[in-house]
Amino acid sequence: MISLKRNAKKELVPATGKRTRSSSIYTPNQSEPYKISRSKFNDFLTCQRCFYFDRVKGVVSPSTPGWTLNETTDLLLKKEFDLCREQEIPHRICEQLNLNHIVPFKHEDMDKWRDALRHGLKINFKDTNIILSGGVDDIWINTKTNDLIVVDYKSQAKTNSVNTEEYLSDAYHDGYKIQMDFYSYLLNKMNVGHSVAPISYFYVCNADRNASSFNSKLDFEETLVPYEWNSDWIEGKVLDMIDLLNSKELPEANPSCENCAYVQQRKINEPSQLDLFK
Repeated sequence: MISLKRNAKKELVPATGKRTRSSSIYTPNQSEPYKISRSKFNDFLTCQRCFYFDRVKGVVSPSTPGWTLNETTDLLLKKEFDLCREQEIPHRICEQLNLNHIVPFKHEDMDKWRDALRHGLKINFKDTNIILSGGVDDIWINTKTNDLIVVDYKSQAKTNSVNTEEYLSDAYHDGYKIQMDFYSYLLNKMNVGHSVAPISYFYVCNADRNASSFNSKLDFEETLVPYEWNSDWIEGKVLDMIDLLNSKELPEANPSCENCAYVQQRKINEPSQLDLFK
C-alpha cells in the first residue's frame, strides 16, 4: 500500500522520511542511555540493514494502519482481568481449564508494565548504556508456587480450532515466541520479588469464520496456548545489536527483506530526468 503522512489533526503534511526526535537516533559509541524496545529488537533480528537505517541513520519506514479490532480485544480482556485482579480471583478461562490456582498478579506498577510507549518492563542491560523495554499484556501469579506467569493476548480469525502444536510451529508465529522470550527475560531480570514460571501463555481469541451470518457480532473461541520460554539466546543477540549500533559500516540486507528489495528495485528502475520527457 502507499501511505500518506498526516499530522495529529489528520491533515496531510510533507513526508520527510527522517526522524525528527534526536533521542530516537543513536550515535555510534554514545555514552547517553538509549532505549531499545521489544519491537526494535525484533527489527534487528529481522533485517539488520533496516534496523541500522532506522536507529542510526534516522530513516523512517512507511507507516501501517493500526490493528483496531485486535487492540479492542486486548483492551476488553484487560478490563476483564483487572476485575479479577482487584478481587484476586481466577478468570473464567482458568476456571474452565482447572487452573484455579492462577490469578492475575496484583502490583502497583502493572499499568506501567503494560504501557509500551512510556514505561513497560524495563532493565539496564549489563554495564552498557542500552535500556531494554517492552509492554506486556498481562502477568499472572501461580498461588501454589508464587511464580509469575507472562501472558500475551492474541486475536485471529481462522477456520480451524487452535491447536497448541500447530500454533507454536507456525512460521508466522516465530515473532510471538521471540516476544514472549524477551518479556520473560526482562521480568526475570527486574527482580520484583518473584521467580518467573517456565511456562508462559498465549491467550488466543479465534473468531468463528464458520458462523452462518455476521449478525452484528463476532463469536470467539478462547484458548490458552502454553509456551516454554527460553531466554538463553537473548543476551548474545543484544550484544550483537550493540556492536552494530556502534559500527559505522552499513550491514548487509536480509535477502528476504521486502523493504530492502523495494529500495533496490526502485534504484534500478528509477528513470533519469531525460526519460521523463520522452
